[in-house]
Amino acid sequence: MEIDGKSLTLEKVHSVASLGEEVTLSPGQIPLIQRSRKMVLEALEKGSPLYGINTGFGTLKDIAIPPEDIAQLQENLIISHAASVGPPLSEQCARALLLLRANSLARGASGVRPELITFLADMLSRGVTPYIPSQGSVGASGDLALLAHMGLAVIGRGKAWYKGDLMPAKDALQKAGLTPVQLQAKEGLALINGTQAMCSIGCLTVLQAEKTAVLADIIGASTLEAVKGSSAPFIPAAQNQRPHRGQLASARNLIKLTRESRNMASHIECRQIQDSYSLRCMPQVHGASRDAFAHARSILEIEINSTTDNPLVLPEENVIANTGHFHGQPIALVMDYVSTAIAELGNISERRIERLVNPAYSNGLPAFLTPKPGLCSGYMIAQYTAASLVSENKSLAHPASVDSIPTSAGQEDHVSMGTTAARKAAQILSNVETVLAIELVCAVQALDFRDLPAGPAVEAVRKCVRKALPFLEGERIVSDDINRSLAMLKDDSVLKAVEALIPDLE
Repeated sequence: MEIDGKSLTLEKVHSVASLGEEVTLSPGQIPLIQRSRKMVLEALEKGSPLYGINTGFGTLKDIAIPPEDIAQLQENLIISHAASVGPPLSEQCARALLLLRANSLARGASGVRPELITFLADMLSRGVTPYIPSQGSVGASGDLALLAHMGLAVIGRGKAWYKGDLMPAKDALQKAGLTPVQLQAKEGLALINGTQAMCSIGCLTVLQAEKTAVLADIIGASTLEAVKGSSAPFIPAAQNQRPHRGQLASARNLIKLTRESRNMASHIECRQIQDSYSLRCMPQVHGASRDAFAHARSILEIEINSTTDNPLVLPEENVIANTGHFHGQPIALVMDYVSTAIAELGNISERRIERLVNPAYSNGLPAFLTPKPGLCSGYMIAQYTAASLVSENKSLAHPASVDSIPTSAGQEDHVSMGTTAARKAAQILSNVETVLAIELVCAVQALDFRDLPAGPAVEAVRKCVRKALPFLEGERIVSDDINRSLAMLKDDSVLKAVEALIPDLE
């Protein structure tokens, strides 16, 4: 993949981060990169004060750095700012971060050498991934601490994975045939000034959230069949009266998923006039989340094709401009929105689980979906687990972006907390995937109690699950069932089983 600073998509990020696609710098960008580099060198020759190039950083901006210390200043910056803590970003997320930083620099407004960008691309292509602790960014002045840990690997310090094995970064580079970079003027600052940590987490989270919305339709349709609900509210004539895009897409999916169901046809004239909201309002709830993810995608794809460095080096205008593009507010706000949207997929799923296990709501299903109620508890406690996870999500979904705390002795007096917002969204997504896995277990168990088959798509879901998870006749460890179900969602086996019948699933 050629990076040019302007054509990354979420899918391309996934391709490099998760599938290992190799990366090169687009030759067409090199002249612009060289022009901005020349501007930096010429400005240094004139002796003009240039933030972070021949001055200190943050509140130390007024301290001049002598010419002989300029290169050392950049290495010192990387080492001193590598202060993040906690569990590391996943290798996939760290690869995404490396890609996004290279792509931003490739725009030619950061004043670095083309060789630095090529080096970042070579790290990706040869399997060297920086070890980056995940906590420590306030989301303005860039994701300084996390990006500094990326920078450590570039200069042969810190730790890195090489083809999956964690080791000192200098050893990883050596095994990959790479020599650590000797940073020059501006280059340390250019590596760490940006929003790439929050964006790397955000891109991978939104991509997975989009798929989770599809799975919510599939699993929700299975529950609808199991409790003898109706697909009548989803007909186009009704849905078109309120034409939100996500809602319409979800409704079309639900119609396709329940088509040709003998089970649903058998009670079309029953006296149950309306289903509960968790069934009848799936298009409205799932669809609203879909629209939130679409909005987040649009913001992220602008951000990952932007220059978030400071100062900007602008050859066309012949100016080196001090700006605030490193401020993560656009990403902070949208990832808080994503957190809420993902959490809602879990909230409504947990309510459907309750309808499956509670005999007061399930249209004749045995209590807790066991053929031996009393002697056996069946999936009683699975619903407790779902309730626990969605309640945890309610705390996690509190917006990070409403907070700010001054840093750098008051110079950086408003920050975004964008990386916190992104990290919380990723945790909420993980919880919701588990809730949907619980719903899937319960829906398939419930379908096995029905006399008539569901529609072909829901039957495909049932058969797919039953290959790995037999009917619960007596008792077994429920967490094992949940984990098997979750694995089937993560490896796309359930999705593929449905798409084999419905290739135009949205």
